[in-house]
Amino acid sequence: MKEYTRSQLALRNGQDRSEIWIAYQGRIYEVTESKLWRDGKHYEHWAGQDLTEELADAPHTEKVFDKFKQIGILLS
Repeated sequence: MKEYTRSQLALRNGQDRSEIWIAYQGRIYEVTESKLWRDGKHYEHWAGQDLTEELADAPHTEKVFDKFKQIGILLS
């Protein structure tokens, strides 16, 4: 699986490029087609970043990531 830096992830925020990516627990997911991630924003969360710590405040579990294709690994 391809590896990406945080800087590369940040460019996929729905504003700078057409792709919308998010990371969770070191995995990068493609969420471009999700209506919930239009323009790179999902409620108070922004795409192009690691959402691992933010999941604690979400009304859902990590199972939500099962809906999305993992496209890479986030480098530390």
